[in-house]
Amino acid sequence: MKIEKIYEFLNALSPFELQEEWDNSGLVAGSMQSEAESICVCLDLSLKTVLKADKNTLFITHHPLVFKSLKKFDYSRYPSSILKAAMEKECAIIAMHTNIDKTHLNRFALEEILGFKTLKSEGFISYFETDKSFNELALHVKEKLKIAAIKVVPTDKRIKKAAFCAGSGGDLLGGVEADCFISGDFKYHHAIEAKENNIALIDAGHFESERYFPHMLSKYLKNFPLKAIITDCKNPFEYK
Repeated sequence: MKIEKIYEFLNALSPFELQEEWDNSGLVAGSMQSEAESICVCLDLSLKTVLKADKNTLFITHHPLVFKSLKKFDYSRYPSSILKAAMEKECAIIAMHTNIDKTHLNRFALEEILGFKTLKSEGFISYFETDKSFNELALHVKEKLKIAAIKVVPTDKRIKKAAFCAGSGGDLLGGVEADCFISGDFKYHHAIEAKENNIALIDAGHFESERYFPHMLSKYLKNFPLKAIITDCKNPFEYK
């Protein structure tokens, strides 16, 4: 099946034009006219995954392998090492990043994994209603996302309205209107800002909140002419 046909299907599902200006979603490597004999869906593409794959595999990733232009193509270093291996096997790579965040992944993680009903969505942020103490909500998130440890900015007030953003949402904090914001990659200055503005934070982890991308996308590929193989990536961080 031509890469072009698969790209058109994915674009209809979640238009690539919705991606942020800094993003690099779309066809990252390969040719639209090439033939794909199999599909592999993963959060991030690793060298191990490419080396194990069959020739003419199409990799559909969440995070783009290449974000910025490469000034050097060093085969011994990431990401050039992976690109070289992919090209040798005539494989292609399509990334679905900020476009699929907005249209599907955020809602999937909130509803299918965390078990909350989306009240409304604004860009990357999904709002939901709840009636839990902060500790109850934090424990719920920790258990549902299978997180070993979480960072929090707590509050004594009961959480009535909360916001969720899968991945890295710290820089969106200024526009959040909720009692609590759940996302990943919160930094020190985000914690200060939240505390001063009386917004509780739950750092659910970048990997932990986005790891469900392959499972989410596979639902739409079930009846596709090519079988989609799901590759579960491991968190590069370890907790001691």
